[in-house]
Amino acid sequence: MGLGKQWFLGALLLSSIIGVAVMAVVLAGIILHTDASSEAANNSVTYPALSTVSSTTSASSQSVTQASSAPSIDQKLEATAQTVAQTLKSDAQAVVEKTETVVQEIKQDTAVAAAKIEQKVEAVQEKTQEIIKQVDQNTLDTSAKIEAKVENAVQTIETKAVAALDPPTKNYEKARWDPIHFKPAIDKATDADCLKCHQEVLDTNVRDTSPAGLNKDNTLAWYQTLDTYEGSQKTFHQRHLMTPFVKKVTNFSCTTCHQGNDPREETSGADVNSQPDLTMRKMVDPNVCLMCHGQFPYKNMGLSGPWHESGATFQNNCLLCHAGIRTSRHNVNFLKPAEIEKEGALNSDSCYGCHGGRAWYRISFPYPRHAWPGATPTPEWAKDRPTESDLRFLIQGSNTPAATQPTSAAAPAK
Repeated sequence: MGLGKQWFLGALLLSSIIGVAVMAVVLAGIILHTDASSEAANNSVTYPALSTVSSTTSASSQSVTQASSAPSIDQKLEATAQTVAQTLKSDAQAVVEKTETVVQEIKQDTAVAAAKIEQKVEAVQEKTQEIIKQVDQNTLDTSAKIEAKVENAVQTIETKAVAALDPPTKNYEKARWDPIHFKPAIDKATDADCLKCHQEVLDTNVRDTSPAGLNKDNTLAWYQTLDTYEGSQKTFHQRHLMTPFVKKVTNFSCTTCHQGNDPREETSGADVNSQPDLTMRKMVDPNVCLMCHGQFPYKNMGLSGPWHESGATFQNNCLLCHAGIRTSRHNVNFLKPAEIEKEGALNSDSCYGCHGGRAWYRISFPYPRHAWPGATPTPEWAKDRPTESDLRFLIQGSNTPAATQPTSAAAPAK
């Protein structure tokens, strides 16, 4: 900006000088032309006077006196030069003053610009420091993540290496006492962890022929008669983990049922170090089985008889009543509430199967009485029941979806 103003002032000064010079030349020409015209006029008047000798002497003397009193050409030029010089001096002084003003403005603008640049430089430096800090923090975070991934990868490789060992090289006695069979490790065990050693529970199939000589392809097992079962005969663990209906409505895992046992005597209290919450001589707590294999509690519900006798009174539709009664249900980490509600709306056998249809026991399971909107007062037979499910079935971070409002209509059982 300062260099532009300097060029502008120089051009202005030069144009002013040229303009004044041109004016001076024009003015000088006009003066010379005027003087020449005057002399010509004088000569034209004088020549007739000379030819007429009889003109009076007094007229000639007067003409000479007037001619001698007029200013000469040199005097006019000198006056014009002085005027031009004075004008040029004034213009030059004005240009100098203007130049000093512009220079002062340039200095001020330069100072302001320098201050702004300094502020911007400081801001850039501060931002750079912030970026450096963020980069350092991100580097630390990334390093921690990389270390965690490396550690997980190493553990995975070690686990696969152990799983790849041939069975004869594994020590069964040591494996029985592995920490995964005890609390707290078993609470975090996955199906993959369990199946490293117990894969045979899923790979083993039912016999082609029963001990009584019945061919599996020509015989229906009792569970195959249910509307909710699909496919051929399966073994116990296959039915609980691999069949289509189970996958649709449950999140069963190995640890849903199995919580470890004491290899010494398979019971609690055998010694001071034994696991305190084991069921004697049982690999699984029967209360876990009872949740899905108990009797239909028709007496508590005020029905006239078991569901296969009284169901027709309710159009074989569980949701005819349970659309508004005990609607907070199935919210545990081994079930899929939304899918259960859908299946129950289509076929009440989906409900009855776990509530009396597959009963192995002569008693029913005392389900927790969760609060629900519009709940009636707790009846006498339910006053001792808990209001929440077992803590291990409500562990934080489980994949249990939220309960859904049940459908009011359902298809009758077949």
